[in-house]
This record gives sequence, structure tokens and C-alpha cells, in this order.
Amino acid sequence: MVGDPSKRLEQPQPAVIEWLLAGDPAIRWQVLQDLLDAPAGAVAAERARVATEGWGARLLASQDADGSWAGTAWNHGWDSTMHVLWLLREFGLDPASDRAQSAVRLVRANVTWRGWDWDGSWRGLDFAGTPFFVGEVEPCINGQVGASGAYFGQDVERIVGRLLGEQLEDGGWNCDAPEGSTRASFNTTICVLEALLEYELAGGGIAAVREARLRGQEYLLERHLFRRRSSGAAIERDRKSGTVYTRFAFPCWWHYDVLRGLEYLRRARVAPDARLDEALALVASKRGADGRWLLDAQYPGVMPIDLNEAEGQPSRWNTLRALRVLRHFSAG
Repeated sequence: MVGDPSKRLEQPQPAVIEWLLAGDPAIRWQVLQDLLDAPAGAVAAERARVATEGWGARLLASQDADGSWAGTAWNHGWDSTMHVLWLLREFGLDPASDRAQSAVRLVRANVTWRGWDWDGSWRGLDFAGTPFFVGEVEPCINGQVGASGAYFGQDVERIVGRLLGEQLEDGGWNCDAPEGSTRASFNTTICVLEALLEYELAGGGIAAVREARLRGQEYLLERHLFRRRSSGAAIERDRKSGTVYTRFAFPCWWHYDVLRGLEYLRRARVAPDARLDEALALVASKRGADGRWLLDAQYPGVMPIDLNEAEGQPSRWNTLRALRVLRHFSAG
């Protein structure tokens, strides 16, 4: 497939592009940029609407007076401060916009990891805790916080330093490492890789960060994005969470899947690689007769906003993400 890009990507049907452009500004500006190569001015104008219309505007308007969402830095319900910032980054809210800077300023000033001390010890819920962009102790959470923090121009040096020190021998990361796990987790690794990449894109040009990220990236490539390195057998689902790597979700939160892995590699500007052929073929195989991709999985929890997508139904997010991944690796 690497040698014949035409077999990997058929041009999006005009009806599919029209359907995508009928979506939220968060979708539209990315279609203009990533699929249509629209002029920079048109892209920027559409992107600016994320702060004032649709999903992005509603998320910003729902921020509490203390700077948090759902009254906390993180929760199991997907509507916390961390999760909202994750979504705003995915939406492409312009970090330089007044609305973004105001929201992030409130987070930086007021939101804390209640109970966690600077040395990583737990002091109990009566303890005020460390500032939000300092992070806490789990690399999967710190990866998500670090990615959003770097994207929005915040100081995430402490998080990045911690993540570098937690990289495992095989090149990846695992939240269970403190309990003795010596093998990396796809779930944790993708969260950390996204953080390190955002840090680099934001100008964090430290050689050690790039070296660690490339080692982690190789962890994915060596496993063809969903196979065991030891046997080559496909990993049907994550042992701990039950996540099925071949089912594509949005939002992904801390869960890994093949499309998320390819999206990271696209943003990292990785060139076509034979080790990606099977993953790309999987993505292409999921295109419906109507040219759209379905939402394969939707993780249970309280969403901070309704994205108007349902499991088993056509998904603008998955269609956009699949098309630009296929386009990137076909073009080289």
C-alpha cells in the first residue's frame, strides 16, 4: 500500500464534504485546512468562530466563576476542567484568542489538584493541592493536562520533566508502573506522546523531549499500532479497560485506538511506513458506502456538551479524522 497511494485513498465524495461543512465551526475549520487546502485567511476566520459559536462557545460559557468545570480538576465523568480543556484543544480553539486566554488564566489562578502535594504525596482532601498545570502523579492524566497546557501556552515544564523520568525500557509509559508494571500501555503512551508533541510544537525544543517522544513513537510503530511485539498477534482489547483498539471513538479521553494513534503520527509528520499499512487498511475498510465513518464506540460518562453523535451512527469527527489520516499517508 505504501507504493500505491491510490489504493489507500479515494477522494471524498462532494456530499461528504458538504455534510462535514454543515457541522460545527470546530469541524468546519479543520475540513477547510486539512481536506480542502483553503486559503489561510478563510481557515483563520472559520477557526475564530470556535470561540463565539457552537460547541466551543458553549464550553467556554459553562466555566464556573472559580475557573473550573464541574467544580474540579478531574473526575470520572468526563466533564471536569481537564476534559473540557481536552475538548477545546481538539476543537482547535485559538490559544491566542481573548476568550481562550481569559478561560485559561482563570484555570491557572484557581484550579488545583486538591489533596496532592508538590512531592507527589497525598495529603487528603483538606489540602489545597498543586496548581492545575503542575499536574498530579499519573502519566495518563499528566499527559492530557500537559497536552492542553502546552497547546494553550502554559508552563508545563514540571509535567514534562516528570514524564521523561517515567519512560519505561520498552519506550512507552504505564500508569501502573508504581505498582510494578514494567511493560508500557498503549493507553498511557498515547496520552504522553500527545503531550510531548504539543510541547515541541509550542516551542519546547529540548533534545531530551524529542528523543523520548521518538522512542515512544517507535513503541507504536514496532507494534504496527495494535499488535504484540513478542508474537505479532493482534491485541483485541486492553486488558485493564476493555478498550477495543480497532473501534474508533471520539472523544477518546485516556483510551487508545488505532485511529488515535494514526492521528498522532499525522500531526508528528511521520512519513509513510510499511508498518502502518495494516492500520491504514483498517481505517479505509471502515468507510461506508456513503463515504462516511461511524462512531464505533462512545465511552460512558457525563459529557460536558452534546456533540450530536451516537454510537453506530455516522460521525463527523471520525470521518474528518479518517480522511485526513488517509490523505496524509497517501501524500507522504
